[in-house]
This record gives sequence, structure tokens and C-alpha cells, in this order.
Amino acid sequence: MSNLERDPGEVLLEQRPAGAGPGPAIEILEPRDVPLGGPRAMSVRRTLPQRARSLIGAWCFLDHYGPDDVARTGGMDVPPHPHTGLQTVSWLFRGEIEHRDSVGTVSLVRPGELNLMTAGRGIQHSERSTPGTEVLHGAQLWIALPDGARDVAPAFEAVPAAPLELGDARVQVFLGGLGAARAEARVFSELVAAQIDLPAGGSTELPLDPAFEHGLLVDAGDATVEGYRVAPAHLAYLEPGRASLRVTSGASPTRALLIGGRPLGESIVMWWNFVGRAHDDVAEARARWQAEVIGGGDPAGRFGDIPTDPGPPLPAPELPNLRLKPRG
Repeated sequence: MSNLERDPGEVLLEQRPAGAGPGPAIEILEPRDVPLGGPRAMSVRRTLPQRARSLIGAWCFLDHYGPDDVARTGGMDVPPHPHTGLQTVSWLFRGEIEHRDSVGTVSLVRPGELNLMTAGRGIQHSERSTPGTEVLHGAQLWIALPDGARDVAPAFEAVPAAPLELGDARVQVFLGGLGAARAEARVFSELVAAQIDLPAGGSTELPLDPAFEHGLLVDAGDATVEGYRVAPAHLAYLEPGRASLRVTSGASPTRALLIGGRPLGESIVMWWNFVGRAHDDVAEARARWQAEVIGGGDPAGRFGDIPTDPGPPLPAPELPNLRLKPRG
């Protein structure tokens, strides 16, 4: 998915419940609404990045959308656009999206199946909800590639999630390992991602790697996370040091996404759809996209080509009149 914003904003809310014992604090990150563009734009709720927190492990971007009435908004219609230095994770709760990319992939993103695209040194792709999709609901996440892997060859894979029962929860692990379940997808740093479904009144104790920092995004329901009430579309952040996480559902069923990873330990520059380590990485990627793809100079260049996609590629916005600063 393309990031159409140029100047992201953020809000951080933090509170600690009365009587809470010692241990790493939990931060509650509030989302902000971002339109994907156009008068009938599909809107997403963005919880990463924020000014106060840019990364959770190597996770550097999280958009959460829906349930979206496709008849009203037109659904997802993102034309070919570039990425560098990252992996994209597409995860759906409902609906279907057609993915096309410049390594020749044509894939349907469906609930319960991970679609993982490795941009590496450069790729372009498009995402469009299918004609039969009436409601679209899911999440799009990015993983920053560590410095030693950010120039790998672009690739794509679709992998079914690994199911797991933990307490009252039905869990679908789609990256890394959680408990006895492990997803077989190629990543370049230590990560985890899973969908957690709890019935009304249910609870679960999720096993965590204490070396990881984690985030729990509540999609729906009345959720309590270690004594903190977490509203839908909000993300609870947990510092490293926890071996488990208790999640309880209230009067309605809860659905949540758990993400986590060992702290990346690197500062990154992220602008539009590019991830690098310095301003010049991003500026060079933008210049190549504009010259090779938008200007038609070399369709077989850094970002390749998608000859089967009917739409024109998306031009890059102008770089800001200042040098981008790394964050991490």
C-alpha cells in the first residue's frame, strides 16, 4: 500500500492503572485518520509511525482499515508505486485484494493468508479490491529491513497462517513463532505477528519473548490488556522484558493483532514509500522512480515493470525543502 502522506502527525496517550505493580509500562498509541486520496477516498487509521514511537522491533508502519463499504468509497485502488528497503505485510479480516508486482506476481490477498512482499533494492506493485468485494477490512504493515539486507533481490510469497489455541483465544500466527505455532515466511530480523480472536468474556495469556518489544492493535471489541482498557483501533505498546501478556475480552468478542520483534538497533529514514539510512538514499530512490518509470526512461530499471497492470504509475511527491533525519 502506498503512503500518500507527506507530513505525518501523531498523538501519544499514556496512562498507568491504579495499583499497577512494577514492570515495563504500557503506552496506548492513538490512531489518526489518513485518506488514501480522491473525493471518495478509502480512509485508514495509522498507528505507526508516530513522533514518539517510530518502530516496534523492525515494524515501522501500520495502517488499519475497515470495515469499509466498497460501494460507498470505491474500496482500495492503489496504482503501481515503488518501495525500497522494506517488506510489506498484507493481512485481511474480510474482503479480497488483487496484488500485482514487478517480479511477475499476480496474487489474491484473502483472510487467513499472509501476503509478504520483499522490496529490497526496489520493486513496484499495485493493490486493488476485487469486483466481488463488498466490505474491505484489514491491516497493512511494513517491516524495515536491517542494513545488511536492505538491498536484497525483490520477492513475494503467500503463506497460510499457523493456527493455535491459547486459553480461550483462537490464534493465527502469520510471522515468526508464538507458543507451539510458527509461520514459514522469510524475514530478515527476529519478529512475530499473529491475529488473536477472543469470545465475549474470554481471556488468554500470550507467551512473549522477553527480548522483544510488542504492540497489540485492537481491531474490535471490549479489550483489557494487563489491566489497561484498550479501545478499538488503538495500539498498546510494551517494552522488552515481558514473558507473557494477559488479554481479556468484555461484553463483546475481541479481535486484535499482536506484532513484536527484537529492537532493530538502527536508525532509519522513511519517506513516502522508501526506507533508507540517510536522506540521500531516499532522494536517489525517488529520482530513479521519476526518471525510469514516471518519465519512461527505463521501465526495466531499478523498480522493474508491471506490464499486466492497466493503470498509470503513481508519481512521487516532491521532497521537503530540508534534509530528512534518521529516526529509530
